[in-house]
Amino acid sequence: MKNKQLKIGAVISYVSIIVNLLAGLFFTPWMIRKIGQNEYGLYTLANSLITLFLIDFGLSSATSRYISRYHAEGDEQAVDNFTGVVYKFYGIIDFVILAVLTTLYFFLPQIYVGLTSQELQQFKVVYIIAASFNVINLPFLTLNGILIAYEKFIQLKAADLIYRVLIVVLTVVALQCGMGLYALVSVNAVAGLIVILYKYAVVRTATKVKANLKYKDKKLFKEIFFFSLWVTVTTLAQRLIFNITPSILGIVAASGVIAVFGVVTTMEGYFYTFTTAIGGMFMPSITRACMDESEDAAKKLTPLMVNVGRFQFALNGLLVVGFALLGRHFITLWMGPEYIDAYTGILLVTAPGLFYNSLEVANTYMIVKNKVKIQAIIAVVCGVVNVILSFILSSVFGAVGACLSICAAYTLRAVAYHIVHGKVMRFNMWQFIKQCYLRVLPVMIITAAFGILLNYFVADAGWVVLFIKIVAVAAVYLAAALVFCFSRRERRDAIEKIKNRLLRRKRQPQNTNEEEK
Repeated sequence: MKNKQLKIGAVISYVSIIVNLLAGLFFTPWMIRKIGQNEYGLYTLANSLITLFLIDFGLSSATSRYISRYHAEGDEQAVDNFTGVVYKFYGIIDFVILAVLTTLYFFLPQIYVGLTSQELQQFKVVYIIAASFNVINLPFLTLNGILIAYEKFIQLKAADLIYRVLIVVLTVVALQCGMGLYALVSVNAVAGLIVILYKYAVVRTATKVKANLKYKDKKLFKEIFFFSLWVTVTTLAQRLIFNITPSILGIVAASGVIAVFGVVTTMEGYFYTFTTAIGGMFMPSITRACMDESEDAAKKLTPLMVNVGRFQFALNGLLVVGFALLGRHFITLWMGPEYIDAYTGILLVTAPGLFYNSLEVANTYMIVKNKVKIQAIIAVVCGVVNVILSFILSSVFGAVGACLSICAAYTLRAVAYHIVHGKVMRFNMWQFIKQCYLRVLPVMIITAAFGILLNYFVADAGWVVLFIKIVAVAAVYLAAALVFCFSRRERRDAIEKIKNRLLRRKRQPQNTNEEEK
């Protein structure tokens, strides 16, 4: 049942991402044409500012970590007690955040001096709508942690799919009815509230969790506080990457440049969600692996780390190499030549993810082992580096400069995590590099060479030509991956599993008939 949840949940997750990607390809340019480039820039700016302040303060990660442990131990009472403490945390934090956002509202004219008076008035309305929803949404972020801990991946990923479909449908309806910028933000709020109700219903019906709000435990409170504190520092520092960049551009540049960066953000989001679609799903299994203190958990988890990492590295490689070959053609057709700077920006911000997204299992292991302080230190250093470089480079190169600073910060992060996983977490990183990166590297080189020749002999044209090129590049990549990414034993084992499943399916009707006789 757990494997079924994991596999079907992963499939739904990728379906959700594909739906979101296809919608974005056709939907985002139409939406920008409907509301205008400047209003789209304001939309991006408002979302970045609100999410800069509204984080879950590490309580979602804490919920996953602690409930996974209690559930694995079979202590359901501890789950209820912990959930009650977490909800109290959220109540206090929500009140503080509301006060901060209310105060910030009155200082918007002094912060965004680059906006015109009309743009500022629009921005204030968008700010109020987005802030109100996120304050309501904050306490319910714990639902994700509960669903992960109980391995309800199908329901969790179904919620993501429902949200993405609702966003597209409601936005199309709103804009077709003549609504504009305000409708976009309101649609996000309505879709978010519907998904909250769905997740709450799942938790109530599919789990035994009942928050004990009367429970008090100073030791547990203190433990959760310090765990959440470091996760909060990490999250805040991460906000110094993408979320703060539009605000920096708003200070040193104009709304048109923010719109270009908005396209970069959208595509980076697609890349990230696609390559980390199964992120968080391994928390319960990693927690169980760590319960036996007599075993070397890092050694025990290495095969999982290699297999998951190789899959994510290969998938990330397909996206990065494919975009490097065909991205310029795609951006020109999708958004128009005025957004061509987004091509360079997208490559800069996604390339370092090759060597970070592949560390999903090891990063989750750090959370399980409560090494979140190290994650926080790395995040702070990278965030500070990005802010400093972004002010310098954005004033000269605009959106591309901002992306260059993010690239530098993300590269530093990837290098730091590889060192930490080897020195602190005791993973065999040389084994990981050989079985993950070096296995996939020839695939990327072969595909890149093929793509360069393809572009040389086939000129860029319309969507049909681009689609044919995408299929050709993907086919070459997948064929090369079958040869280089898997050993003979792995290919043989995969074929045997497929054969066994087919044989079982053939035998099932016969067995049923025999039982009936």
